[in-house]
Amino acid sequence: MRILLVEDDPALSLGLVRALEREGWRVDLLADGEHAVAPGLIAQYNLAVLDLGLPRMDGMSVLRRWRSGGATLPVLLLTARDELADRVAGLNAGADDYLVKPFDLPELIARLRALKRRVHGRVTETLQLGELQLDVAHRELSYRGAPVRVSPREYALTEMLMQRAGKVVSKDAIVATLSSWESDFSENSVEVYVHRLRKRYAELGISIRTVRGFGYMMELSEPADSSHPADPPEPTDTSS
Repeated sequence: MRILLVEDDPALSLGLVRALEREGWRVDLLADGEHAVAPGLIAQYNLAVLDLGLPRMDGMSVLRRWRSGGATLPVLLLTARDELADRVAGLNAGADDYLVKPFDLPELIARLRALKRRVHGRVTETLQLGELQLDVAHRELSYRGAPVRVSPREYALTEMLMQRAGKVVSKDAIVATLSSWESDFSENSVEVYVHRLRKRYAELGISIRTVRGFGYMMELSEPADSSHPADPPEPTDTSS
């Protein structure tokens, strides 16, 4: 997949390019709005990440030019403004999603994956393991219909494991996905998050098994006492 990133913050754009390329996506970077509306440019891309606060031409004007020119690719807007009017204006101008700065990298990646799935016609994809459900399009995790609150990184890790339920997910892949542009996510940190989720999901009849030398596998496990159905786990701190 080829992505156009239009962002003028050098530190942020460098980190985003690195993170998106780790996902296996080809990324081209522009730092101003005028270059983003060059004739024929946008037709080369499958998806765009567009900052609203751009020099020479603001992101909203860029988006309107793309849409008026017939561009149909999914566009994710980035902005430091969190006013309802700004969000509505962006969506009305043709944006497909909206993310307010500062944001967590795992959330950005998850939103881009969801936009990519929409292109391929899988808008309402749901992952399920036992009675744990993950609505990928809406980024909602639930157990027996009740919401399960998780942090952005816990969500990203859960999605990775559920997508490959019954198969091993390597520790390197987890590190790459959960890293941010501010600092790399260490293997020790992965173990902390796996331990945290393992304890929570064990109550729901789901195990996260360590496959030594390879990574982790999510699969069903028998509850300790099947005569007493599990309740959804208590919410944890969602700030990380």
